[in-house]
Amino acid sequence: MKHTIIAALGALCLASGAARAQDLLFGSTSASSSHYGYIVAVGKLINEGGSGIKATVVETGATMDNIRRMERGQMDLGIITTNVVQHAVAGTQEFDGHPQDLALLWVYAPSPQNVIMRADSGIESLEQLNGFKLNPGIKGSATETTTEAVFGVLGITPDWVRGSTTDIVDAIKDNRLPGYVKSGSPKSLDSSTLDLANATGIRVLGLSDAQAEKIRAEMPDISVVDIAPGVGEGIPGYKTWSFGVGVAATSAMSEETAYQIVKAVMADKSAQANALASVKDVDLAQMTLDYATVPLHPGALRWFEEQGIAVPDRLKPAS
Repeated sequence: MKHTIIAALGALCLASGAARAQDLLFGSTSASSSHYGYIVAVGKLINEGGSGIKATVVETGATMDNIRRMERGQMDLGIITTNVVQHAVAGTQEFDGHPQDLALLWVYAPSPQNVIMRADSGIESLEQLNGFKLNPGIKGSATETTTEAVFGVLGITPDWVRGSTTDIVDAIKDNRLPGYVKSGSPKSLDSSTLDLANATGIRVLGLSDAQAEKIRAEMPDISVVDIAPGVGEGIPGYKTWSFGVGVAATSAMSEETAYQIVKAVMADKSAQANALASVKDVDLAQMTLDYATVPLHPGALRWFEEQGIAVPDRLKPAS
């Protein structure tokens, strides 16, 4: 009888644990991007956090693709950029009339956008890209949509070439394409760009002062930043546009699940930095508050408030 009771209690505990366990699909980006490695590291943190949550990282087309998949219920959380998620929640620009159900979990990196050209292309300024082939970013990414918006504001019309990062980098190496736009970090160009630089000389095209002022005046959802010399060998300083990169989920994610995810991420001191150098020594909580453009998920807000961190009203979910 005693053994029967123990066995029954054990079965009950297992059933309870199974009920609490959750399998989540985590939308990332192209596997060739340094951000993909970061999300893989975060997925491992979540899986090993002891909360019963299992996150499976899925390679996707980045922000726009992730948002569309979350809308269809095909993804539980995913990489977003702070400018595109603001458009999505507000139902503006590419989401005109179709506001999305999204809330922010955290922001982990600023993302300067770099216009990378072969050094032998003869193109030395953004204006010269009128009519020239250029990849605006991987299909479905925030880089792609933001690049098109920026060039539209500047009145420059390249001949857009679409494709994956791998295909585009190969095309530039083979001199079938003169350049592309790729996100990086304030300290370094993206890994795919550094790979390209090793294969052929590159040039980074920066904004002129007049172009920077035009973007500041007409695109308040993004920032203009100064990049110091040295993000790549022989690359001088330049001015470009930037936004924040983070992770969002829909209201379908429970407060407890979001809380456990944010708790695991904020407690980590090494895994994320090992996966993405720009995260090293970064205060993720402060970066989230600095770059957030939409309210936090209730679970994320709970973590911030438990730490005694003041969250501005604009970032609190509607009651």
